[in-house]
Amino acid sequence: MLNQIAEKATPEQATLTQTRKADHLRVCLEEDVQFHQTTNGLERYRFTHCCLPEIDRSEIDLSTTFFQKKLGAPLLISSMTGGTEQAKMINYRLAEIAQHYRIAMGVGSQRVAIENPQVAPTFAVRSLAPDILLFANLGAVQLNYKYGIDECLRSVDLLEADALILHLNPLQECIQTNGDTNFRGLLAKIATLCQKLPVPVIAKEVGNGISAQMAEKLIEAGVSAIDVAGAGGTSWAKVESERASEPRQRRLGTTFANWGLPTAECVTAVRAISPQIPIIASGGLRNGLDVTKVIALGADLAGLAFPFLKAAVESETALSELVEDLLAEMTTVLFCTGNATLAGLRTPGVLERVTF
Repeated sequence: MLNQIAEKATPEQATLTQTRKADHLRVCLEEDVQFHQTTNGLERYRFTHCCLPEIDRSEIDLSTTFFQKKLGAPLLISSMTGGTEQAKMINYRLAEIAQHYRIAMGVGSQRVAIENPQVAPTFAVRSLAPDILLFANLGAVQLNYKYGIDECLRSVDLLEADALILHLNPLQECIQTNGDTNFRGLLAKIATLCQKLPVPVIAKEVGNGISAQMAEKLIEAGVSAIDVAGAGGTSWAKVESERASEPRQRRLGTTFANWGLPTAECVTAVRAISPQIPIIASGGLRNGLDVTKVIALGADLAGLAFPFLKAAVESETALSELVEDLLAEMTTVLFCTGNATLAGLRTPGVLERVTF
């Protein structure tokens, strides 16, 4: 089923994909495309303050392990970009910071590199980050548009990646002009890919969330981790609405700007149906307090995109300061809850749901 070979993209198709990548960066940086009505849900939770921690703050350990790789902190620089010169600069800066702090990183959809191999270097960050946990990325729907095991392997090989993210984005495709909206039969193709690919497959939404019911089906299909990517951060409905030239597509993006499942709800729901599956929580996380809350709720990694994007565009110094801020905030949470390690955050009573 997955032995098909994608047809080579025409120059026009490749150019359109690159233009879309450039548009996405511009819109995310210049326009207000954040959720406003739907939140990530984390405001409904509060840590229990410990006035006498009985630990030395300097001895707090933020390290963790994911896919058998040791990380300095449970942070993932979430999938963002690639395919343009600006994207290359961003990815290279992100890779260097990930290597320095021993945190994980994903890249944006590599479809543009499959269509136009000349832009492959904008994704190829392994030489800058030889030790990090690194994720390749393709849209799952492309499996219905002539992509197969070959394209997935090429994406992984290009990065020397530790895993492949398959992103799920039905709402974005509905609003994107001429989006790829044939999602029929994808679950079976994902299952086949999970069997054939030599690295783990991660199922990831792009900001509208993964429910417990869908997570159960994806786990049964063989995915090795779930990135819930819930609502509350960047709205890709808004992003595509800003890009659209057709009135109907702009209206669709506005109508569905706040569509989705809050990140906190996704994490707790997926963890409830599977105590073992590795969970990445992303979608509207903005600081170390958010990070520690999703870890306490059951996530193994916390993914941030927009904060890293803004800092990467600014400077290497801004990126370093962002990570230092996140680490300081996470350490403060552990200290003020009386925990020396991340595991303690899941102790009953440490994080409580607030009743409004």
